[in-house]
Amino acid sequence: MTERPRPAVPYRFERTASTAEVRAAHPEVPPGTGTGEVVSVAGRLMLRREQGRIAFGELRDSSGRVQLFAGAAWTEDFAGFVDLDLGDWIGATGEVVATRTGELSVKVDRWVLLAEARRSFGDKWHGISDPDHRYRQRYADLWANEGSRDTFLARSRMVSLTRRFMEGRGFVEVETPVLHTLAGGASAKPFVTHHNALDMEMYLRIALELHLKRLVVGGIESVFEIGRVFRNEGLSPRHNPEFTMLEAYQAYADYHDMMELVEQLVAHLAREMLGTTTLTYAGRPLDLTPPWRRATMFELIAEHAGVEVDLGTPPAELARLAAGFDVPVEEHWGPGKLIVEIYEKTTEPALWGPVLVMDYPKEVSPLARDHRRSPGLVERFEAIVAGRELCNAFSELGDPDEQRRTFEDQARAKAAGDEEAMVVDEDYLRALDYGLPPTGGVGIGIDRLAMLLTGAETIRDVILFPTLRPEQG
Repeated sequence: MTERPRPAVPYRFERTASTAEVRAAHPEVPPGTGTGEVVSVAGRLMLRREQGRIAFGELRDSSGRVQLFAGAAWTEDFAGFVDLDLGDWIGATGEVVATRTGELSVKVDRWVLLAEARRSFGDKWHGISDPDHRYRQRYADLWANEGSRDTFLARSRMVSLTRRFMEGRGFVEVETPVLHTLAGGASAKPFVTHHNALDMEMYLRIALELHLKRLVVGGIESVFEIGRVFRNEGLSPRHNPEFTMLEAYQAYADYHDMMELVEQLVAHLAREMLGTTTLTYAGRPLDLTPPWRRATMFELIAEHAGVEVDLGTPPAELARLAAGFDVPVEEHWGPGKLIVEIYEKTTEPALWGPVLVMDYPKEVSPLARDHRRSPGLVERFEAIVAGRELCNAFSELGDPDEQRRTFEDQARAKAAGDEEAMVVDEDYLRALDYGLPPTGGVGIGIDRLAMLLTGAETIRDVILFPTLRPEQG
């Protein structure tokens, strides 16, 4: 970049209009005429071209862009203007005009440098194409790749719409602790930390569930939280160690009510953001119009893996089938766990959907209520859309004695080496002793929902600062 002395930047700049406001106020200006309105705009200078004693630049701010029109005959420090580097932040003041070619512009009387860009934003036509560069330097990616900024603005709008939807259904938004004394509410390996003042081990939360259900016990009958959760797991196109969940719990409801809530929420977001519930994702059509298909896990395994299994299938036969599908098998797994592993390997990735996969084995669902008609199963479903889990939901287990038994089963599994198994949460059991009414609960992955509605095929494209391996060199 050009080396030159730069003036001291001001502490503030009085901007009178954004670029979007300039365009909205002057939708039709005849070529070669002025409007008589003087504005002060600010942003980054992202393009510039010189034609002798005049110069044109593109000023971008968070709302859009507008052309700057400078000339040696009317612009203070014209030489300094043409010597600016692409990416420099500037403020410019002048009349709103249309050039002879009809381009709406600010005819720059004076300008001021607000911050210099000492690094390049990449090729002006192609932006930054290297994914690692984009994810590590999101501050550059947002300027160089407008599609990236559009994605995150869409995600922000999606979250706002979700809040309004939930509030419209009578749900109350709350905040619950991020630091937990026990890692519970999901089967996952936690991040461990230490509280110095109390000299105690604590965990970054792996779920929002148990605190939210305590609030239902406390009388907040419909409650939700949109919060960050942390799981000490690997990286993949659909996994990041910290991610965002919407969890909601509704008294007097069951998992059928949660099915309706999920499909109506997703359809509402699609209509508001895309104008339709029929879209294309990863090059394939996807229809989010409710109602969605409902099918049991056993039915779907039969369709996609070509085998008939249920909880009565001998464990040895299930282990043989799993091995045939290249599913690693642990000795302590029961039939429910084996069936779920077969399903996840053979069936879930093939479900384009959306499909509500119903009725999971009790063995893998320690917080869900027993199925009212099918022993050994629980009232649980997952919504699978485009081959990936979008949500997990239950008719919630409210019996404190049964919950204690499932916690103790989990604790035995943990002692046997299952790092993702739960522990016995005595305070949660105490809360259940006060009485949890029939309750439906759901957890929706906000990042995966954002992927679906923005067309992103990797979770890193919808998380502003994804977790990455350390830079080399």
